[in-house]
Amino acid sequence: MRIIMLSMATAILSLLSQPAFSQTENEPQKTDTISNQSRINALENEKLRLVKMEKEELKKKVSTIENQLTAMEITKEEAEIKKMDFATIAAKNIENRTAIIDNQIELLKRDQELALDEGGFRLVFGETDRIFGVDFQDKNHSKEKVKYDKRTSSSLIVAAGLNNAIIEEQSIEESPYEIGGSRFFEIGWAWNTRVFKNTNWLRFNYGFSFQFNGIKMEDNQYFVESGEQTVLETFPLDLDKSKIRLDNLVIPLHFEIGSSEKVVKEDRIRYNTNNKFKLGLGGYAGLNLLTIQKLKYEENGDNRKDKLKRNYNTNNFIYGLSGYVGVGDFSVYFKYDLNTIFKDNPIDQRNVSLGVRFDFD
Repeated sequence: MRIIMLSMATAILSLLSQPAFSQTENEPQKTDTISNQSRINALENEKLRLVKMEKEELKKKVSTIENQLTAMEITKEEAEIKKMDFATIAAKNIENRTAIIDNQIELLKRDQELALDEGGFRLVFGETDRIFGVDFQDKNHSKEKVKYDKRTSSSLIVAAGLNNAIIEEQSIEESPYEIGGSRFFEIGWAWNTRVFKNTNWLRFNYGFSFQFNGIKMEDNQYFVESGEQTVLETFPLDLDKSKIRLDNLVIPLHFEIGSSEKVVKEDRIRYNTNNKFKLGLGGYAGLNLLTIQKLKYEENGDNRKDKLKRNYNTNNFIYGLSGYVGVGDFSVYFKYDLNTIFKDNPIDQRNVSLGVRFDFD
């Protein structure tokens, strides 16, 4: 900082020998109808006026020192020291006074309103303070102020991994479902809202997702509806593929904790979670949209692919527990249905998934 001040002071001294620039003094108007840009222009002119005033004042002091030097009241070395001291003071005055004006200009720029194309209802996918990204706008108001601090961000969620069922009184090794061939896929949109105003260690993560949970049967078995129950039976032909898929629409809700970096700029405050640890714990609830069983086999020399869209006595209401832990956009993801897969089966089966999750901002 001292080097900067000395440089400014030296520059001011070097300019004293040149004619000072002229600028018409233009004080900012203080009416309610004046535009922000007019105020900004007036403040820029005020900056020029202050710089000119400081330089004129310094010029007078330097002239007094020259007169003292001519009258041999001070030595040349003393004269140079005094000049540098006065120039340093002038440089500090210029820096401090113009900084105040610069801050006023930045506030005016920040408060400038951005015109929107039209009013009405908007669905926003991005950073917003609206719950679920829904923004209502009155048609009588065609402008929206730029947000300095946005507490909510959004991202595309994609998850995939292994899927299976936890069967009552039965270990996973005894499961009739293939572990490697049973998989799940999930895609959705999530909003992340900072819970507290001035810290980002706790966030509320919410949104909607489509879940596709697949279970692949072993030992040439397939699902058959038997009254109000759904049971596994042996298929009469050799199956190349036997799989059931449950498609759900759910609303996931998680409390997310983790570190972040606070980034402060002139026009905004943001909390950066890139490459930062995060842990999310919560659950989900929703509806089963479709249950479909796929069978692939050969019959009389012809390849057959059957897609059987039936209810299979599956539960229509889906709810469960879920969580994720990771760094940045990547995390390990777990979910477990608290509802049973089939409503009236004597042995409870619940879907369980383990995989990876990506948050694409």
